[in-house]
Amino acid sequence: MASMGTPAVVMDNGTGLTKLGFAGNDSPSFVFPTAISTLSASSSKSSGNNAKSTGSFLSSKRGLEDLDFFIGNEALAAANGPNYNLSYPIRHGQIENWDHMERFWESSIFKYLRCEPEDHYFLLTEPPLNPPENRESVAEIMFESFNCAGLYIAVQAVLALAASWTSSKVSDRSLTGTVIDSGDGVTHVIPVAEGYVIGGAIKNIPLAGRDITLFIQSFLRDRGELDTSLQTAEKIKQQFCYVCPDIVKEFNKFDQYPQEKFAQYMVEYADKNRSKTVVDVGYERFLAPEIFFNPEICSSDFLTPLPTVVDQVIQASPIDVRKKLYKNIVLSGGSTMFKDFDRRLQRDLKTLVKERIELSERLSGGVKSSGVDVQVISHSRQRNAVWFGGSLLAQTSEFKSYSYTKQQYDEEGPNLVRNFSLFK
Repeated sequence: MASMGTPAVVMDNGTGLTKLGFAGNDSPSFVFPTAISTLSASSSKSSGNNAKSTGSFLSSKRGLEDLDFFIGNEALAAANGPNYNLSYPIRHGQIENWDHMERFWESSIFKYLRCEPEDHYFLLTEPPLNPPENRESVAEIMFESFNCAGLYIAVQAVLALAASWTSSKVSDRSLTGTVIDSGDGVTHVIPVAEGYVIGGAIKNIPLAGRDITLFIQSFLRDRGELDTSLQTAEKIKQQFCYVCPDIVKEFNKFDQYPQEKFAQYMVEYADKNRSKTVVDVGYERFLAPEIFFNPEICSSDFLTPLPTVVDQVIQASPIDVRKKLYKNIVLSGGSTMFKDFDRRLQRDLKTLVKERIELSERLSGGVKSSGVDVQVISHSRQRNAVWFGGSLLAQTSEFKSYSYTKQQYDEEGPNLVRNFSLFK
């Protein structure tokens, strides 16, 4: 049984990356791709035939190949060989392959965290509007396969709001706000009122970190750079890109001060015999993140700027919480980490809100509005905001009282987790 002094395990399984660690820590202990490589059918059949020929009974038993798998970076390396198939059990935030996900959790708990699940409570994250059947499947695996002491399933947007409490801009610890969560695959704009997601107002944007990386890669290829790999484009994005207030003025600055604005990236290879390569970095420094604010430079299908989407989400929410949603716009995820991203978003949103207020005042015959305070909150934890929010909540004294226990699960079954208990 879990003792009162045993820290809870916080697991944030995202589409691209998984973050693992113990409650109370400032950062996750492990961050690796949410990927698993399993033994291919032809390879396992071959090994089974070899086992029979050598007289080994145990290795020929059906199902033993289930033990032969890798996760994370090891899975990516194993997939380069001939015997393993690579798969990603989570797609667009939803678990699609439960068998692979169970094995992924197994390796996460026993190989990475090296803990006994029956001694720990677990906090797992879920995307907004996650089907209750998925919550039940998570509970079945965690209680029946791993026999964990307790389980709490938290909505990612709520945890991101909790993580923003570390910012000096936040005056009160509220669970009401608008969360902009942008990772590698997709960007979500999620309104939350008193800890509950306003499901009907959520919007998804099909532009995120991977699109920015591909955009940079296209620039490198067009210029004929010596190294145009996705890894190089990713490093350039992380080290050199920023958001500018005006792209026309920024173009002029690059033309007037090329020594200051243009840069070079030195590509280093694992193979020491291979010489280093220098890649020039130009206009993509500010143009790549600009796809959030002028998506037409990258996409012909999606043309709505991020500030407009945020404004639409808040306007689609109940009128009594809109002011709070404008005042507490929280950034979460690696693709919101660009320099001055928060300042540009706040400026553009203020412009939209000001135009609406002025129009409303004219239509109402000059009746003055009390105004709307627009505030975008950026903080040092936003790259791992969901995990850090979970770490904050799971270390509180109330956490275990809000969690589902093994005893409750045995009495009520997986239906138990359909009842969403929220921290106050």
